[in-house]
Amino acid sequence: MLKQRVITAIILLAILLPALFYPAPEPLCLLAVVAIAAATWEWGKMNGLAQPKALGLSILMVLACALSWIMGLLTSHTPTLWTVVGGAWVLGGAWLLRRGVDGWGRISGAVRGFFGFVALWAAWLAICQARVIGVNFLLSVLLLVWVADIGAYFAGRAFGTKFFKNKLAPAISPGKSWEGVCGGMLGVLLLALGWVWADHANQAVVASLYTRLAQQSGVLLVLAALFMAAMSVAGDLIESLVKRSAGVKDSSGLLPGHGGVLDRVDALLPTLPLAMMLASIVG
Repeated sequence: MLKQRVITAIILLAILLPALFYPAPEPLCLLAVVAIAAATWEWGKMNGLAQPKALGLSILMVLACALSWIMGLLTSHTPTLWTVVGGAWVLGGAWLLRRGVDGWGRISGAVRGFFGFVALWAAWLAICQARVIGVNFLLSVLLLVWVADIGAYFAGRAFGTKFFKNKLAPAISPGKSWEGVCGGMLGVLLLALGWVWADHANQAVVASLYTRLAQQSGVLLVLAALFMAAMSVAGDLIESLVKRSAGVKDSSGLLPGHGGVLDRVDALLPTLPLAMMLASIVG
């Protein structure tokens, strides 16, 4: 299993990194269309759609991305969109987690399909707009999620339930602890501070998300970093909730050793739009 995970990771990086660092944003945006289309198919399958309908939903996502591209949304300034999407993630995410696994099953299939479709489309548009801003900006958001995940893993393994009596969400993801959340937040905070220092030391042409926040206020930087770390956990928990409701371990088997595309991008679904929202607020 470990060998399979490593091989898949190497192949994914070999595809992702050239697209990410290509001088123009188009290769990464095209690659993101493929990933989001696959995630849309997974979402449809997990929410009760038969194979033809799930594939149809995936094709519809490709068309939606193409239309957005043609309309020039990739290079547009859309602060209202990101405020609405970000607010929906915060309020809707809290509501979904409060209702739990049973509550998800009581939501109509049409509503679940619509929610997932919009969330995935928004994540695609956010990653494209972030890449248009610059690689440094996009990487600062992507690494936030990865650092939060790594920090949570090691803190959870080292200190799980030693300081907090209760688990984070035992009915949704029994392995997650409050200690892990705190470890992830600490990791993101250190990442943010280190990135601001690196931007200034290297006189970065394109500022990271953290530097943009720090230019307004150090307090804003700290609060935003903690908030984004918390929302990355929320994205992970919501996908776990959906999988438990569907009775599956992974969103699919598209990525050998890693599960499905949704399993890899779940924490990015809320954090990418929220990063664009914060960037819009601070200008």
